[in-house]
Amino acid sequence: MLKTEKSTHTHTGFVGKQGGSGGVKTALGMRDFKPEEMAVREVIMGRIVEIFKKHGAVRIETPVLELKSTLTGKYGEDSKLIYELKDQGGELLAMRYDLTVPFARYVAMTKTEKIKRYHIARVYRRDRPAMEKGRYREFYQCDIDIAGTYESMIPDAECVKIVTEILQTVNVGDFVVKVNHRRLLDGMFEVCGVPASKFRAICSAVDKLDKMEWKDVKDEMVSKKGLDPAVADKIGKYVSMKPGAGLVAELENDSVLMANESAKIGVAEMKKMLRYCKIMGVPDKNISFNLSLARGLDYYTGVIYEAVLVGARVGSVAGGGRYDNLVGMFMKQPKKKNKKAKQIPCVGVSIGIERLFAVVESQAKEKKSQAFRTFPTEVLVTSGNADTEEMMEERMAVLRELWSSGINAEMEYKKKNKFQKSFKECNEKSIPFLLIVGEDEKKKGIVQFKFQVDVGDHKTKDSLEVQRSSMGEVLLKIVQKFRDNQQ
Repeated sequence: MLKTEKSTHTHTGFVGKQGGSGGVKTALGMRDFKPEEMAVREVIMGRIVEIFKKHGAVRIETPVLELKSTLTGKYGEDSKLIYELKDQGGELLAMRYDLTVPFARYVAMTKTEKIKRYHIARVYRRDRPAMEKGRYREFYQCDIDIAGTYESMIPDAECVKIVTEILQTVNVGDFVVKVNHRRLLDGMFEVCGVPASKFRAICSAVDKLDKMEWKDVKDEMVSKKGLDPAVADKIGKYVSMKPGAGLVAELENDSVLMANESAKIGVAEMKKMLRYCKIMGVPDKNISFNLSLARGLDYYTGVIYEAVLVGARVGSVAGGGRYDNLVGMFMKQPKKKNKKAKQIPCVGVSIGIERLFAVVESQAKEKKSQAFRTFPTEVLVTSGNADTEEMMEERMAVLRELWSSGINAEMEYKKKNKFQKSFKECNEKSIPFLLIVGEDEKKKGIVQFKFQVDVGDHKTKDSLEVQRSSMGEVLLKIVQKFRDNQQ
């Protein structure tokens, strides 16, 4: 659901970097991920999934490839960014552009009338890579959608609540969720004198106000979209109105606007949703009613959202809205002309997870620290200079017990290892504990547990003798304290 820009074929920045051997490189807009990058991704995704599940969402999966006809006509001007394919049998296919349209197709095909779902998966766009942080041609989207007929504005407000919870949990700094309503926008365009045939085109132009000055947007409306300059000026007065809760009252006092049925409904629903957001605990500072928010995708029918980080130049970090007619596009049309096709109302939001990754990684670099532990290993098992086959097998037996106790552990694979080397490996991989089982330890029926970090009453470089018979139980308690400190 995130906005896109016109594609180019120019290599820029870190996208498509050249490799070392024979000029090997990744495809334009694609990239590999290092262990430290994947560590960030796993932690953030895990936190987001926990929030989705807390709100009762279930997970579904849809294919990477869809029929071209499934995606055609759903994305407005951005349709040109869809990757199109043709298989050996001549079937016209396309790589999924987002997770919303495939979800709507899924709901229609399965005849699902009520579902709250989440989906985290890769999507593909022939976009301009490296234009700003977190922008690629292959990237993850992280969506939650609520499908079904419910009381007005409750699911819409919950989506805002979910976004605020995620951004607070990821801890990326101050943020604002901008909200608006497509029916209000349509009513506003009508009152200003925009021809109905130009609504979507003008909406796409307004959608660029977050990165363009009004004079440039106006120029696009007039010179490229063929809009009367006087009409554009009327739009400018509305989109320049001060955002915030006070905007509702200001619009309600606009008699010309309130005479338009579409605008009247849009303002009433915005008023209700803002009230529901407050009840659900969304802080006032984190939500802003903003008439300049438009979102150019064709399928939106009601409330629209866009979250941005205050002071961070990474574009929107979440976006979405209500799309009540999209599912109906995939449902069988009634034979009788006077009978309407069945619709399944939907509302959802997509988290710009790639941009969140970029922000967290950037913060870690600025602090000269590691965002999250790269290696999951909690205990490294070694025997030091004991280089017999017997001690190698003893390390394996210890390792098996640690695994059985639920501890992330690995061992030195070589028979003979200097303690100095093992300590160095712990430091390089941020492994918090070193377990020594040598010949003396085996005879005594113990293991030596070395602390590489402060845990509870134990300080870095402390050593603890643990009975071999109770090793798993004792060490798990210590490891669990370390895990709790990492949360």
